[in-house]
Amino acid sequence: MCGAAMNEWEKRWVQSKHRSDYGKFRVASGRFYGDREKDKGLKATEDTKYYAVSARFPPFNNEGQTLVLQYTVKYDQHVDCGGAYVKLYSADLVQEVMNEDSEYYIMFGPDICGEDKKIVQVIFNYKDDYYLIKKNITCETDDFTHLYTLILRPDLTYEVKVDNYVAEAGYLEDDWDFLPPRKIVDHEMAKPDYWDERELIEDPMDKKPDDWDQPERIPDPNVTKPDDWDEEMDGEWAPPSVPNPEYRGIWKPRIIKNPNYNGIWVQPLVDNPEYTPDPNLYKYFNISVIGLEILQGKSGTIFDNFLITNDEQYAEDAGNEMWGPTFMLHKVKQDQDSMGYLCWSEVHHPWA
Repeated sequence: MCGAAMNEWEKRWVQSKHRSDYGKFRVASGRFYGDREKDKGLKATEDTKYYAVSARFPPFNNEGQTLVLQYTVKYDQHVDCGGAYVKLYSADLVQEVMNEDSEYYIMFGPDICGEDKKIVQVIFNYKDDYYLIKKNITCETDDFTHLYTLILRPDLTYEVKVDNYVAEAGYLEDDWDFLPPRKIVDHEMAKPDYWDERELIEDPMDKKPDDWDQPERIPDPNVTKPDDWDEEMDGEWAPPSVPNPEYRGIWKPRIIKNPNYNGIWVQPLVDNPEYTPDPNLYKYFNISVIGLEILQGKSGTIFDNFLITNDEQYAEDAGNEMWGPTFMLHKVKQDQDSMGYLCWSEVHHPWA
């Protein structure tokens, strides 16, 4: 899995020269690790920098086969903002000028920016447009090594796994807007005249009592006209008004459930004439480059254990073998502050 010298990873990974101020990677195992040699990976070393390196492998396509993309990420710093995703490119990529505008097939992995954005990005290229997953998948943010796995199947299903547990799964058509919707609202269908959306109604059988209507206020029966009241001098006398104890307010019939309630009218759906299924949504040709084209705020992220395969079980077993012991030992050794030195992990795939 690992080489032993800096020039080993330099032979595998090509530094883009698109800009002169790209951040530099070095090979390290971080502040703490399970195995100093096995846990060495590509570590971002400069704060607030763009990074752009890539590794080429024999081209292949995933037609009729499952595609599994897997790797590990370790935040050796208190991550504040930065991408830790990988991209898959076609064989046409010119690695020496790879940049943020270089066309890619798949972008996958954690992406963090502040407290509000802590997600796993899953972006697919479909007919030269990029489509983001519509679901929110939360990524890990601690300083342990974590395993990220994307599975893309010919039956148009997918899985995203974090630490070999399924974090999200479903159908490509459902979770990306590659295609027009299968169904659309039928605007020609009007709500029927008989349709009653009133869940509750006034009881038509409830009648107002004959003695209901009473004045809200009445003359105070306990007050009499003073003996010395002079209507010529004082005007016509009227007793003060007081609340009427017989007053019951404005009468309203009681409320009952509407026996004719049909529910809230929902405009019916019809087949979308613009929709055509595409059985090739999952398919990519001449996959040949894996790249790290990212921005790091606070540097220190370590990338390792890159794996591309068509075998889901192999990927799961490899993840458990390469990452599982490391994760457990991290919990024991996280207080160490030893630095790793000079190593990287290869890209493996069965089509080589």
